[in-house]
Amino acid sequence: MNPYHLFKYVPLSLLQGLAHIVAWIVMRMSDASLVRTIGINITLTDLNLSELQKQKLTKAIVVNQCLSSVESIKSWAMPPKWSMEQIRDIYNKDILLQGLADPNGMLAIIPHLGTWEMMNAWLNQFGSPTIMYKPVKGKLINEFVLQGRQRLNATLVPTDGSGVKAIFKTLKQGGFSMVLPDHVPEPSGGVIVPFFGVETLTSTLASKLASKTNCALVGVSCIRRSDGQGFDIHCYKFDDQALYSRDSAVSTYALNQAMERMIRPHCSHYMWGYRRFKHLPNLGNPYNSDEKTIAAYVLNKRNSTVELDPPMDLNN
Repeated sequence: MNPYHLFKYVPLSLLQGLAHIVAWIVMRMSDASLVRTIGINITLTDLNLSELQKQKLTKAIVVNQCLSSVESIKSWAMPPKWSMEQIRDIYNKDILLQGLADPNGMLAIIPHLGTWEMMNAWLNQFGSPTIMYKPVKGKLINEFVLQGRQRLNATLVPTDGSGVKAIFKTLKQGGFSMVLPDHVPEPSGGVIVPFFGVETLTSTLASKLASKTNCALVGVSCIRRSDGQGFDIHCYKFDDQALYSRDSAVSTYALNQAMERMIRPHCSHYMWGYRRFKHLPNLGNPYNSDEKTIAAYVLNKRNSTVELDPPMDLNN
């Protein structure tokens, strides 16, 4: 038996308690890679926070990222029904149902926000989505994750041209798929557009699928409740016509803006520990740069920015 399946017998509350302990330890490691990455991302997005606010936000992000990790593991170990039972309130479910009824199919836009793995089982109850799957490193963990995903109604396809064709076919037949469009793509699969004001390489996959199929676009997130009693689903209607532009730069930028509107109310639940900004014009990879270089980049960006971004909710 795969040893990861032992998590099936560990209560979620215990796993969450362990996650809080790990987060406490990580926050006290001044050279921790996770904390440094979060700090760089917060600096790059230029949220104009005080040092105390940055520390508070960083701590909340670390805690939420640790919690999401153990919650995902528990979800993979358990049958789909268990994950569905963790869902409490559904916000704007009508938007999702309208999207699913669209004859051109529906593409669920799922950023690295909250515990999206817990949401997979809930979404799969509405049909048989076609989803890309990229094997994770390590044979045992990959087998574990793959088995968890295969329990769902989804059809898993590889993250290559054949997978894209499969999703395209599903949408053309009126079905639905899900994508995480805020990952770092290969240079050939992306364009440089702003994300939280940072010009960075961004995937064009979702935008190209939308422009070619005219499918419905619905943002979906799964946010841990503040009382710790389960999760809430939030649905967002993406109806800006720019999202369907055949100009990849226009449609991808519009998609980034739509994702920002999803993320800002739940800022600390976004996976800021992910190295999202690895390809920046005039800077390259900021995660290999020193603080002085990054500060100069941010100052130059600030001086050239005219429109102010709406504030983030740092308490959620």
